[in-house]
Amino acid sequence: MNIALIGYGKMGKAIEQIAVQHGHHIALKINSANVDQLDHLDNYTIDVAIEFTNPTSAKENVLKCLKKQIPVVCGTTGWKEQIGSVELATAQYNTAFLIASNFSIGVNLFFELNSYLANLMNNYIEYTIQIKETHHTAKKDAPSGTAISLAEQIIEQNEIKKHWHLGATNDNTIIPIEALREDPAPGTHEITYSSIIDDISIKHTAHNRNGFALGAVLAAEYLQNKKGIFTMKDVLFQK
Repeated sequence: MNIALIGYGKMGKAIEQIAVQHGHHIALKINSANVDQLDHLDNYTIDVAIEFTNPTSAKENVLKCLKKQIPVVCGTTGWKEQIGSVELATAQYNTAFLIASNFSIGVNLFFELNSYLANLMNNYIEYTIQIKETHHTAKKDAPSGTAISLAEQIIEQNEIKKHWHLGATNDNTIIPIEALREDPAPGTHEITYSSIIDDISIKHTAHNRNGFALGAVLAAEYLQNKKGIFTMKDVLFQK
């Protein structure tokens, strides 16, 4: 595949390394210095775009690709409220779009475990729930998209919890999320159920960016010859 990397920071460079190992070609690298090249993309020279930038530019970046019928894998978080227009554009231009709060294979397995545990714990109201996430200081959004996804999974399974909140809360219907920023942490997420008798915790710790990069490349490979909206669940649990 010919890949356009939109965002060429540490994550973009890690994706490049994995993509080349998989036999793909990085046809274009977009950063803040040459972002105008997005206006000249075409689906004859680019098979797929992988977008890892920031919440303020992600929507525009993705739409420019979709309008050229270039499938997009997007790992930028913090712009969920704008996703509707991107989904409409995916259908309008008959192409493909895949977004994930986390591309790590381990994290996506962790999502499955989290949902299962939340379902098991639904009837045990004596347990309080807390989510804690730790990332590097360069991460721009807090809480992380992964932490939000974990909270939303729990809310889907829990009859009492209705919302999540950054920081402590005394409201029993809200799941508190603690977000820490310290270097060089690539990402740790922990869910704890606490009672006066015991605690139950599940935790995922990333050791480097390679897991995220690999997942992004696998997602790009998955989108070939596909149309529609997809998630990492489609990529990892395809039949």
